[in-house]
Amino acid sequence: MGNARNFAFWVVLFLMVLALFNLFSDGSGAMNSRQISYSEFMQRVQEDQVSSVTIDGEDIVITGSDGQQYATVRPLGEDIADRLIQSGVDVRVVKQQSSGFMSLLGVWLPFILLIGVWIFFMNRMQGGGKGGAMGFGKSRAKLLTEKHGRVTFDDVAGIDEAKEELEEIVEFLRNPQKFSRLGGKIPKGALLVGPPGTGKTLLARAIAGEAGVPFFTISGSDFVEMFVGVGASRVRDMFEQAKKSAPCILFIDEIDAVGRARGVGIGGGNDEREQTLNQLLVEMDGFEANEGIIIVAATNRKDVLDPALLRPGRFDRQIHVPNPDIKGREKILSVHARKVPVGPDVDLRLIARGTPGFSGADLMNLVNEAALTAARIGRRFVSMDDFESAKDKVMLGVERRSMVLTPEQKEKTAYHEAGHAIVGLSLPKCDPVYKATIIPRGGALGMVVSLPEMDRLNFHKDEAKQKITMTMAGKAAEIIKYGEEGVSNGPAGDIMQASQLARAMVMRWGMSDRVGAVDYAEAHEGYSGSTGGFSVSAATKELIEQEVRELIEDGYREAYRILTEKSEEFERLAKGLLEYETLTGEEIGRIVRGEPLGGNDDDAPTSLIPSVTAIPKAGKPAPGGDPAPA
Repeated sequence: MGNARNFAFWVVLFLMVLALFNLFSDGSGAMNSRQISYSEFMQRVQEDQVSSVTIDGEDIVITGSDGQQYATVRPLGEDIADRLIQSGVDVRVVKQQSSGFMSLLGVWLPFILLIGVWIFFMNRMQGGGKGGAMGFGKSRAKLLTEKHGRVTFDDVAGIDEAKEELEEIVEFLRNPQKFSRLGGKIPKGALLVGPPGTGKTLLARAIAGEAGVPFFTISGSDFVEMFVGVGASRVRDMFEQAKKSAPCILFIDEIDAVGRARGVGIGGGNDEREQTLNQLLVEMDGFEANEGIIIVAATNRKDVLDPALLRPGRFDRQIHVPNPDIKGREKILSVHARKVPVGPDVDLRLIARGTPGFSGADLMNLVNEAALTAARIGRRFVSMDDFESAKDKVMLGVERRSMVLTPEQKEKTAYHEAGHAIVGLSLPKCDPVYKATIIPRGGALGMVVSLPEMDRLNFHKDEAKQKITMTMAGKAAEIIKYGEEGVSNGPAGDIMQASQLARAMVMRWGMSDRVGAVDYAEAHEGYSGSTGGFSVSAATKELIEQEVRELIEDGYREAYRILTEKSEEFERLAKGLLEYETLTGEEIGRIVRGEPLGGNDDDAPTSLIPSVTAIPKAGKPAPGGDPAPA
């Protein structure tokens, strides 16, 4: 479409230049010659001072015997060709124009082309000319058709509850009598809420593929423009289009771009976005009912949406689309694995167990990275080793083997990461250690990653305190090995993570007896409208700081005690990291127990699941994915 527009533009431009050239070139010979009277011309003919004559209608171009050119106009209806020939003058006659219409066209064509080019450019400035040159207020909603790639509910996995809610809406559209006979009404709207990458937009595309009714899609940011009133006009036009196609589905992606709460901006004025939201509220459930139009919207920021937008009658259903559990992850992996050749050794259940917290988009990326890894090596199918390599790349970052570390830097990194691992193995509520490495990945020189044995649903105080202890073990390990003067800036990332967790315990989760069960985080992050100007007193701030610092220092002292008591295991693991650079959870357990690694490596990638470590665990594990930069 864009190439056709560009071709048409160049054709119009060429015709305009050609018409202008013809306009100004017509009669150029007569205009450039000196004008003389007709009587003077006839006198020169009688005196044999004319060698040739060119007759172009009523215009005569004369070439004198001296070579100079003159021009004159002959009287209407007088034929002088015979007289000139008898006088020995060379006569040339130019063919006259066929009609007056062509002459008129030659005069007006340039102006018509100029107007056409102006309209063409105005349309291009308005994004393709929807609604003509003044199409600012036209809706940009697109009608989704089969050619866009049909997605059905079979392509959606891992979010069964959300899918069931939307399947019922599709059933409403297909068979409304099934529900209306008992007085039920079709829902007016459904709001999909969930973290990024969980499949909200994919669910909407599946509705479009299953419903068999017109499906309009638009982004929340498409409403707001630089001109005042454009957003409200586009909302009106969008619903007008939808009414003509009812029953239909209208999908608004990222509705928080236009649906933010009113009156909380700077100054609280009635800005362009608020006008757009007001018009959207009226169209969704105002005086004029929009029967047969189902609105589906998606957002990951429900907390910033206007309360009037969320009430029943506008969005009757709020469907939560969470990150998938282990069964959901296995189903999502099976959907994406259908598109790649998978080897016989691949166990999707095992991969799902080792990817807690992954969203649908993360799992799609994992399968894609595994396929790219297999293609890079030259395999004909994707093996389990490719999935393990892709999982490390997604979770830990890309290996930076080109970075040259000195022996001192590698040693300090090894002891730092060994401290994390030993403390993590020793505390019963810490997650099992998944992998430890001193190969630089991403922005870290090394890291220890822990993964839970099952999906985490809640977080307890003792688990959080042990998590802080494991996080501060890197600094404790450096001080034990190199003393206070030998500690590096490696624990900077650990201190940041420990501080965030300790502040959450004190300010949000009510896990401090001295501070109490009060949520101070909202006031700490800034006024959001719901706090009513809530602030924290200086005495409370000091108390919060004391509690946070005490939690972190208690974790550091506990980590120091554990590493001092288990100095042999600590030293053994640090040397193992220096020798092997990357160790899985099972290999770490064998090194800590003093068992050799040679010849016992299993072919199966056991590191894809949380490993059973050398020290027994008790109770629920803590949340995973704790990269500890060296």
